[in-house]
Amino acid sequence: MTSERHRSSATPLAAAFAALIVYASLFPFEGWRWPPGQQFTALLVLHWPRWATPFDDWSNFVGYVPLGALLLIAARRSGWRPLPSLALGVLLPAAMSYGAEVTQQFLPTRYSSLKDFVLNAAGGAVGALAGAALHAVGLIDRWHGLRQRWFVPRSAGALALLALWPMGLLFPAPVPLGLGQFGERLRGYALDWLDEVPWADPVYELLASVPTPTDRLWPPAEAAVTVLGLLAPCLVAYSVVAPGWRRAVLVAGALALGTAAMTLSTLLNFGPQHALAWLTPTVGPALLAAAGIALVLAPVGRRVACGLGLVVLTVLVTLVAQAPADPYFADSLQSWEQGRFVRFHGLSQWIGWLWPYAAGGWLLARLASRD
Repeated sequence: MTSERHRSSATPLAAAFAALIVYASLFPFEGWRWPPGQQFTALLVLHWPRWATPFDDWSNFVGYVPLGALLLIAARRSGWRPLPSLALGVLLPAAMSYGAEVTQQFLPTRYSSLKDFVLNAAGGAVGALAGAALHAVGLIDRWHGLRQRWFVPRSAGALALLALWPMGLLFPAPVPLGLGQFGERLRGYALDWLDEVPWADPVYELLASVPTPTDRLWPPAEAAVTVLGLLAPCLVAYSVVAPGWRRAVLVAGALALGTAAMTLSTLLNFGPQHALAWLTPTVGPALLAAAGIALVLAPVGRRVACGLGLVVLTVLVTLVAQAPADPYFADSLQSWEQGRFVRFHGLSQWIGWLWPYAAGGWLLARLASRD
């Protein structure tokens, strides 16, 4: 029983959430310098801002609530007693927020604020208290029992991936459900790092000569991306769920979550009147086809599901890498990276970029195991 407690899905989710919050707090990681005329001790003192930013205030508070809850739940499922678990859920988010606010003073585009720290710490504390309340009334134990009935042992990694998948869809994608377009941005990072490095000239020229996708994907390829984008989480779920009716329920859940996440993403970028603009005549049938294929594959064994999932993910990232960024997609990126969505930039962008690779690593490890 004790060994199972250490495999709670709350633990990897809390770690991922903490890392992504730090990333979002320090984005864009450019222009590092010592604050002019400031002593080190002065940097440790935060000040209350003179301006009002309601959207940032709410995002600062709400963004830390899940972290506090996940930390407490992870600690409780790992065998910690109630008081130390609550202390972890309250103090660690506060310490993270204070460290981020102090560090922001070294970035010219970020502003440290005592109000941000208070709201972050309050959000973490509320989340920890909510997690404690859920645990006290037995909802966490009920979830654990439900998980034991639905999922095989050692499924925490897969459950964390499935929980993160809709969050990755919130960041604008070039094709609906097309996660994993990281290669072009990675090439840009590499070119920046290798610029004016004499010994790296051959590598720089090779990377610079790689053509950037300019032509729109062939419509059947766009439909294939959507099909594969929905099949991928279904097969990840199949890797930890025995064949049966539960798989059909999970397919319906993936379809609902994917549709809701894409609708919310479009709503945030283009307004409520365009919330369903992503659901084109090509995308709708592709989603239904993906759900049908997933149901046909429902009887396969878990190891077969792992192998099929690796194939699906490989083809998905290959096709997505060939998708260009159209003007609407570029406008969406600008609104996220420079507008008020900057607070959520790291949280959703990195999940969208890396989710297929993390899922592939999980499936590969599952295949290599003796379970």
